[in-house]
Amino acid sequence: MNLLTEFYSNQVSKWPKSGRHILAQFDENTVVVYQAYRPAIGHFAAENGYFGGEFSLNRMSWIKPNFLWMMYRSSWGTKPGQEVILAVWLKRFAFDEILASAVHSNFVSAVYGSEKEWQQAVKKSDVRLQWDPDHHPSGAKLERRAIQLGLRGNVLANYAREWIVNIQNISEFVQQQHQYNTGDRAQLLTPIETVYPVTDPDICQRLGLQISQTTYKE
Repeated sequence: MNLLTEFYSNQVSKWPKSGRHILAQFDENTVVVYQAYRPAIGHFAAENGYFGGEFSLNRMSWIKPNFLWMMYRSSWGTKPGQEVILAVWLKRFAFDEILASAVHSNFVSAVYGSEKEWQQAVKKSDVRLQWDPDHHPSGAKLERRAIQLGLRGNVLANYAREWIVNIQNISEFVQQQHQYNTGDRAQLLTPIETVYPVTDPDICQRLGLQISQTTYKE
């Protein structure tokens, strides 16, 4: 497994306690996002390095850069249809393009001005944006918000084949860490994640990111 990991207890104190932040594992060229699928789709993707087979390009597919949000959503890979957890190394320029194209799933007056403008933006964009409560390993809600991005159309087609650098099935790692997700969690490992820098102030404002992200340094 190529994910860089660290004890959760060491990481949690470094993360923002509240606000909208993109927590992710990234380097100069790639960003890791997570998805959960039934075995037929997940195994095909991990074995072939792209999404094909029973994967559908005709429905929206959601990516999450935050590992613990993915664990909450999939119940640590125990929900039916979400047994295979994938770590996807996405080209960084592609992730930035996805962020730049994202339109909120719900009307936000400060961004769109009117519901009609928002509806028009939804029709034109192949990327949906949602901010959800981030979660403690136990599943408890946190004040911090986590991002998830829904892809469709041309963006999803590019994601499925052109923008992926690597895909790994991390289900075994997830199962191992799930057993540590009790008590004081002293042995719990999670992927190393830091606040992803979005340097364009217009994109920051439209996404609703905290102001501090505009000056974040890698």
